[in-house]
Amino acid sequence: MPVEKEWRLREAADPAIVAQLAAELGIDPVLSSLLVHRGIRSFEEARLFFRPSLDFLHDPFLMKDMDRAVDRISRAVSSGEKILIYGDYDVDGTTAVSLVYSFLRKITGKIDFYIPDRYDEGYGVSAKGIDWAADNGFSLIITLDCGIKAIEKVEYARSKGIDVIVCDHHLPEIEIPKAVAVLDPKREDCNYPFDDLSGCGVGFKLVQAYSQRHGIPFENLLPLLDLLVVSIASDLVTVTGENRVLAHFGLKMLNERPRTGLKTMIEFSNLEPGHITIDDIVFKIGPRINAAGRMESGRLAVELLTSENPAEALEVGRKINDNNNERKSIDREITAQAFDMVQNGTCCCSGNAVVVYAPDWNKGVVGIVASRLVEKYYKPTFVLTRSNGFVTGSARSVRGFDLYEAISSCADLLENYGGHIYAAGLTLREENLDEFVTRIDKYVGEHINEEMATPVVDVDSEINFSQITPKFCRILKQFQPFGPGNSSPVFLTKNVYDNGTGRKVGPGGQHLKLEMIQESQPYHQISAIAFNMADLFAHIHNGNPVDICYSIVENYFRGNSTIQLRIKDMREREDINL
Repeated sequence: MPVEKEWRLREAADPAIVAQLAAELGIDPVLSSLLVHRGIRSFEEARLFFRPSLDFLHDPFLMKDMDRAVDRISRAVSSGEKILIYGDYDVDGTTAVSLVYSFLRKITGKIDFYIPDRYDEGYGVSAKGIDWAADNGFSLIITLDCGIKAIEKVEYARSKGIDVIVCDHHLPEIEIPKAVAVLDPKREDCNYPFDDLSGCGVGFKLVQAYSQRHGIPFENLLPLLDLLVVSIASDLVTVTGENRVLAHFGLKMLNERPRTGLKTMIEFSNLEPGHITIDDIVFKIGPRINAAGRMESGRLAVELLTSENPAEALEVGRKINDNNNERKSIDREITAQAFDMVQNGTCCCSGNAVVVYAPDWNKGVVGIVASRLVEKYYKPTFVLTRSNGFVTGSARSVRGFDLYEAISSCADLLENYGGHIYAAGLTLREENLDEFVTRIDKYVGEHINEEMATPVVDVDSEINFSQITPKFCRILKQFQPFGPGNSSPVFLTKNVYDNGTGRKVGPGGQHLKLEMIQESQPYHQISAIAFNMADLFAHIHNGNPVDICYSIVENYFRGNSTIQLRIKDMREREDINL
């Protein structure tokens, strides 16, 4: 059974500040409270929050090694050297490669890109990629979304006469690669004011710096921002500070003037042009781009994102959409098998951690399956398969538990690993699997606490349906773009009913489409969608009340806009102490 979530109401903000801000802005105190919790206490701070400006972007030359990177690219361009743009096969990597490649190909014709094969080469800079660069006469490689740990590979490239510029956003080890330049805002010796850029974001700062140096107007870079917002949304970096500005203007570009390839993805995703949100990227556009690297080749994604030919983009886009459909089918099949393993006790482990292993699973979807298992069992989870003679796979964590540290504790058993607190990948020899399972389960048991092991729904405010007015929704919309650090507000409303027309929807009827009414309030019916909550259908259909936690979203269909509640959690009616 899924673990029951704890509903945790946010501590109330200072009532005097909330009231004063509400009066100054002319808004509901609930919305004023949301602003105060985001550190906004005055009219001017609210204005800056609601009206992001490109003037807020930082000088790219504040990033360590940026001057060296720009100098080396400038020299390569002026002397006619061949430049290779090298990036990871996921959304962040392929958008980063597409961004830098799109920019530089207008400056030099001696440029190409390289995306490693997920199955043959794995993550990061590969010897095969360096050999390909050497064989084809490249003397400069720019890595994007990878390279910060490629100490040996950078040395190998240098031995082949190839210089490397590393552009990465992952946490470095103590030793930094001896590259021409290493751009990573997470470097300890880097004083760049914002350290949570995506890999594509670091690439954008590189082209921004090159433009400043060579007198290229900043306006020329604006068409690149649609790629950047796709990376920010998909890589789940914080949507605060510089990322909030970049995401805001990226969404504007994506909605008003998307590049040919993204326009194709918007059409395949059945999205309403002009009304695309961060959620649409996370759930529709991003997974399609990711599917290219999962099922076939990340190179397809870059071909799509850099295409300026609508017919060509349509052809590549159709391939990628087919990849995504295949990915979803395989994902469902493997997820069902993994659930069965845990339920019937044939998994490697389901105590403190969940570890499942099947040698024939598709390596491209194991990360997605791990996320599904965390949703259901709420334990640090490892989903492993076999590839190139090794056991390899992905891991996902629960809130507050440092997965990377856990995996690092077993480094002596691993061939390779990488990632961060909530998501990681690892490779090991099959003979080390049993010892790894034993040790990782022990480590989790010793380092996880009850707080980490309890899934929580953070509730911003309890409200009544009558408060959800058009003005309320209009102002709430201006809190976007949402994401980590600026999450879509979650509200609690008690004692609500379906009007009797509720039904099961989606594959296998796993979701609920409802029309909700609140008892004791003026009649105020609101549409709602509850994903994966079909087990409550009988209770609701019989006219019984529920308490719900939800976010408020705007739905567009055929030119019509409607307000919908996206239910996060739902309980049969009872007195809940929050």
